[in-house]
Amino acid sequence: MIARDDLVTFHELDGYRTIRSFGNVSGTASRPRNRLRSTFRSLGMLIGLSGSELLSDAEQLRSEALDALRRRAGALGANAVIGLQFYVQEGSDGECEVVAYGRAVSVSKVG
Repeated sequence: MIARDDLVTFHELDGYRTIRSFGNVSGTASRPRNRLRSTFRSLGMLIGLSGSELLSDAEQLRSEALDALRRRAGALGANAVIGLQFYVQEGSDGECEVVAYGRAVSVSKVG
């Protein structure tokens, strides 16, 4: 699987040469609204729990979408994803969906 550091928002990597492009890849994660979790998160903030214990649904979904993206790109033979972008949508019912997408590439260090 592609390392977390090998996902970048740049369209090219300084010091690396793109050997092959595998095209666009994406990873998606979604979750229906959970009123109970939202209530506990609000209560946790009131009693002073740390932020890491209270990750928002969008932050958790972002991580899941990135993991799915890394798996898909790695399965193609890529060792990096460039031009990383996110699309986040929240439905009126509280459902949240996060899509991470970019171009899967194989790169090698120059020089």
